[in-house]
Amino acid sequence: MASFPVEVLLGLYLGILTGIVPALVAWGFGFAFKYITGVTVPALGVVVLAVAIAGINGGLMALNDPTFTQSANQVRLSVAVIFVLMLSLYAHSVGDKMGAEFPRRLSLRKLTNRTLSSDVVELVGGRGQVEIRISGDVGDMEGYPAVPADLRSEMQEWSATFPADVPLVELESRVADRLRTEFDLADVSVSLDERASATVNAAPPLGGLSKRIPSGKRGVSLRALLPTGTARGDEVTLATPDRTYEGTVVSLRSDRARDATRGAETDGGTDLPAPPLAPPLPVADGGDGRVTVAVDASQSSSLLGTTVDRLAVKSRGTRREYELLSLLRRAGHRIRKVTIREGSPLAGTTIGAAAVRDSHGVTVLAVRHDGRWQFAPRGSQELVAGDDLFVVGTYDAVTTFREVVA
Repeated sequence: MASFPVEVLLGLYLGILTGIVPALVAWGFGFAFKYITGVTVPALGVVVLAVAIAGINGGLMALNDPTFTQSANQVRLSVAVIFVLMLSLYAHSVGDKMGAEFPRRLSLRKLTNRTLSSDVVELVGGRGQVEIRISGDVGDMEGYPAVPADLRSEMQEWSATFPADVPLVELESRVADRLRTEFDLADVSVSLDERASATVNAAPPLGGLSKRIPSGKRGVSLRALLPTGTARGDEVTLATPDRTYEGTVVSLRSDRARDATRGAETDGGTDLPAPPLAPPLPVADGGDGRVTVAVDASQSSSLLGTTVDRLAVKSRGTRREYELLSLLRRAGHRIRKVTIREGSPLAGTTIGAAAVRDSHGVTVLAVRHDGRWQFAPRGSQELVAGDDLFVVGTYDAVTTFREVVA
């Protein structure tokens, strides 16, 4: 047996020879795991992996093996094992750090993104569109009352067309927003499959007109000639023989829809009882109908029982901010609010130093720092944990940036 210093040198030499491959594996494993999932691999897992790759039979338990601890080369092998572990842990630390700082273009969401089947997509005007229908029964949501039978059957007949060039996750969100708006639902969840069939669980409206009528207003129902396209929330002017009133539409029902419903029920030629009136619509299809308008409480009494000669929808003009949002959405961009969390790569740096636009493909529109908003911030704007950012970019870029920051 050689002297102790020589045994140590031989152990370091052996550790270098056997530790290169475990170190490379530990680096790649740490980098890939941090890059894709954002989670750091525990050190114990790296130790077991490195020792196993180095060929020590039984992993860490080999250190307690008498054939190992009592061998003539005990010092040499012990130094080699320690060197392999230290080298692997260091390589894993470097890989983990690189995975956190490297500009991310891949995430678990991308790996698991579902897409629509190509045979359900129709090309209209050069763009793909898909018709979404509800499949199966509309389920109830836990904690809410059951959906009424008439509302359930009405939702079963619902269908709408949406763009097909968005991920299913976002398409599900759009369908849920549409259903919530059209049926005035308290809550709704939507799950889409590749065939564009929607599985829906819904909660019925928790209130009728009362929750759509502002404080200090009263709802007055009256008959009028409804312009095509009149919708809930429109501001209207009601002209009567005596005076003019102004109010907001909170509900409307078209005679045309009612007559169509009754005609469908009586086409069979049997003497059936008259069906109920058609349900209220979110948008009028024109013609005579009944509308409920929220007016000042002081005017509600005089408006009751009067004849409306003319109902006119007031123009709200063009909201430039909404026009800008529409242009951004049509160009495939989204605006999102992101909060910087503790440990985020952006915490403790500046917008310029982080190279947000070059590294992540998003532009910072505004920053809330120390409770104050800074719009169109400069590159020298400091970023700390807890700051709120409004960023704009493509859907994928914004999603990836949010994962990095949070």
